[in-house]
Amino acid sequence: MKYRHKLFSHRDLYNTIGTDELFFLSVIENLKFHIDNCSEYSQLLQHQGFHLSSLSSFDDLYKIPPLPTLFLKGHNMISLPYEKLMFKATSSGTKGTPKQVGLDLATSFAALQMVWRTFMYYRLVSPRPTNYIVLGYEPSRHNRMGAAQTAYATTLAAPALHREYALKDTGESYELNQDGIINALLRYEKQSHPVRFIGFPAYLLFLLEGLKEQGIKLRLHPNSKVFLAGGWKQFFQEKTDKQELYAMAEEILGIKEHNCKDFFGAVEHPIVYCDCKNHRFHVPIYSRIILRDVDTLEPVGFETPGIMNLITPLVGSMPLTSVMTDDVAVMHPGESCGCGIHSPWFELLGRAGLENIKTCAAGAVELLKGISS
Repeated sequence: MKYRHKLFSHRDLYNTIGTDELFFLSVIENLKFHIDNCSEYSQLLQHQGFHLSSLSSFDDLYKIPPLPTLFLKGHNMISLPYEKLMFKATSSGTKGTPKQVGLDLATSFAALQMVWRTFMYYRLVSPRPTNYIVLGYEPSRHNRMGAAQTAYATTLAAPALHREYALKDTGESYELNQDGIINALLRYEKQSHPVRFIGFPAYLLFLLEGLKEQGIKLRLHPNSKVFLAGGWKQFFQEKTDKQELYAMAEEILGIKEHNCKDFFGAVEHPIVYCDCKNHRFHVPIYSRIILRDVDTLEPVGFETPGIMNLITPLVGSMPLTSVMTDDVAVMHPGESCGCGIHSPWFELLGRAGLENIKTCAAGAVELLKGISS
């Protein structure tokens, strides 16, 4: 896929206007490949009355029928032989209906380019040895959740001295590692190395509340960082304002707000969205986002809430060119942020409330709430 290669080799991470034509050609290339190699997807598009000839310009991308993530959980469509899928991950844990996503070698290489460029842009790559607190699952043979694999991959951005996991693998299941986390933090505080926290924001909140209740306040290395991802999921009632959460991180861990980063993404849409210095998610050149009216599914413009339709030509192994999540968001013009990035940015408002949707955080609810008890 030559156009995909050009797009993911592009150096300007947020030059969406300058790459619209290249993005359009990449999407056409990607769609044609999936139509030719995945009969189920081809039949689905035909049933929707869609043909490649419907797309004549970048402005026509909204015409691609988006596949809801709920639909994908029950339909495992692939465009390559299964043995060519080198990286496999599921979108949910032990509860709910999992969706398995597999990436081929070429897709994985393009994704690696994207991650490297994003992390370099935000200066998150460091040669300095670092300790890690992973507020999630320890990797294991019986766990293919995308969140667990992504968290481990994030620990490769700086050489890992030690990794401590909030949920330890017992060989058959997971158990809360509350004492291990606290002991590791007390040990890390005495060392001259940064500490990086990786996990869901709710998990960080539970940890901070637990430390505060025990009267523990730490002063970690000044280059320590917090990496959050995945939103609040089923912990929406506990949702805390970002500024309040970051203030707690500074009070209890000694980590400044500018060292706190938030990420957005999905197993079905493996694009990295990293927040800017104003903690807003701008759209990178690797994707485009269409917000659709909840009732009509027609595209809506800036400042109007809608369901997120995520488009990317990244994945060659599965027809994930255009997917629709249950996230509700609002798009804003890039200039309105004030951070200097000119691509549009989106504000997550919550979830559409569709029933029977389970997330990768579901299996950890009871275990991780134990941190704050």
